[in-house]
Amino acid sequence: MPGVVPTLNTGNQPAAVRPKSVRQTLPAIAVAAFAAFGGLLFGYDTGTISGVIASNTFINDFGYPNPQDGGKVELGTSRTSLFVSILSAGTFFGALIGAPIADFLGRRWGLQVAMAIFVIGVALQVAASMHQDGLFVAGRVIAGLGVGVISTIVPMYQSETAPRWIRGAVVSGYQWAITIGLLIAAIVNNSTNTRTDSGAYRIPIAIQIGFAIIMSIGIIFLPESPRWFIRGGKHDRAAKSLAFLNSTDVDDPVVRAEVADIQTNLDLELTHGNGSYADCFKPNSRKFLTRTLVGTSLQGCQQLTGINFIFYYGTEFFKSTGQSNPYGFVIASNVVNVVCTIPGMWAMERAGRRRLLIWGAAWMFICELLVAIIGTAVSTSNQNAQRALVALVCLYVAGFASTWGPAAWVVCGEIFPLAIRAKAFSLCTASNWLWNFGIGYATPYLVNPGKGNAGLGSKVFFIWAGTCFGCMLFAYFFIMETAGLSLEEADELYATVMPLKSSAANKEIRARRDALEGEAARYIKGDEEATADENKHEIMAKTGDADEKASF
Repeated sequence: MPGVVPTLNTGNQPAAVRPKSVRQTLPAIAVAAFAAFGGLLFGYDTGTISGVIASNTFINDFGYPNPQDGGKVELGTSRTSLFVSILSAGTFFGALIGAPIADFLGRRWGLQVAMAIFVIGVALQVAASMHQDGLFVAGRVIAGLGVGVISTIVPMYQSETAPRWIRGAVVSGYQWAITIGLLIAAIVNNSTNTRTDSGAYRIPIAIQIGFAIIMSIGIIFLPESPRWFIRGGKHDRAAKSLAFLNSTDVDDPVVRAEVADIQTNLDLELTHGNGSYADCFKPNSRKFLTRTLVGTSLQGCQQLTGINFIFYYGTEFFKSTGQSNPYGFVIASNVVNVVCTIPGMWAMERAGRRRLLIWGAAWMFICELLVAIIGTAVSTSNQNAQRALVALVCLYVAGFASTWGPAAWVVCGEIFPLAIRAKAFSLCTASNWLWNFGIGYATPYLVNPGKGNAGLGSKVFFIWAGTCFGCMLFAYFFIMETAGLSLEEADELYATVMPLKSSAANKEIRARRDALEGEAARYIKGDEEATADENKHEIMAKTGDADEKASF
């Protein structure tokens, strides 16, 4: 596969140059890690609604008597669907506007705009009081716009600033932050659900404003993406940003080589389009259309694993299994989610993206199939069976957390060329939220008993098991192995190789790059030694002249 890693024209020096030590890249790792904080808002907002709609106070304030159930106050299936899923409608459009915002304002200022939108939406939800459904829904939609922009920009910013050798783990930090947000939401819901005033649901919602303020302050100190600077022709500022991320100066060979590499790739990409949404769907030699379809399908598959059934309706599900403390089981499943994302971050680089997605889907398929069988065949009065069911749900969550949770975001952050990256990534994120909305809206109708509902209960896991099997096949036939590659190398891989051959091609690219880096290191070392020899001879010559004058 010749020509995958071009040697850039930088004088006599090879282009592939790496930092002298891991310590040099610590600022880049720290920057990408803090950016992951945006995932906490995403996760907390997703997790909060599960406890809110199960809160007796919220049900009394926003529900209505059900004459068919003795006048018992209920939210009803339609309102539950609306309150839960409407956020995803906002996030869908937020993801789409996130791309032009990120391209026009930059990644940092794009995030600041997202924080402002998000805070407005949360404030409206907090302000909504008894039966003010419209205000609450409007707040959910506006907050969703902010979350959509965040979910587009954060993984993209991380991918563009993180070192290639740890990019998968760093971008996985975004998913880890999502899981932490979900866990915090579960803990807060558990702490406030026994309150008898509106604080039972207003406190969990209002806490999000504090998270947004912390994120907004931190963004001020982050550097802008060097790739965004280069796309705008601001090479000097890109060099300064790269120098900061690599703990060096703008004249360092590492910085010069990377600026040249990014620009070369961008020039090649722009010959196939100017980076518009229409370009994402061009079936050109760089496979823009194929990559867009793979990315959007991957995000759809992540939702079709059924994971948000647990995070949106987990409290209600654990109630239906006869558990005395459903809030406690939601916390337990979220602890599993947080803890198991950590080995996934490690495996992202060790096992690779492709293998992780294939085996993760197989693991979830088995767990969900067993949940469906037990839930269907065994009575809820059988406590041992219900405990086994809960354990299998936790194993299923563990499988998602260590594979599809982080890997979907990592892959989508790597597969697109710079020319269309913001637009294509926003389409991927929009796909995630569109499926999120559909699943969130349909699930109560699928699960709940009663007129107009399917009443599947635990049988819904047969559906999720089937979709997980489909996800496994999708990963096998369409996902490339990009672990350890720079974004520019991943771009070339997707443009020139078929998925089934990507692992072998990946090894070849890395071997060629290592050879180039070794050559570059020898060149630099030789240049430094030659300079040292020249300085030594110059000092000796001056010393000799001084001695002659002294003796004279």
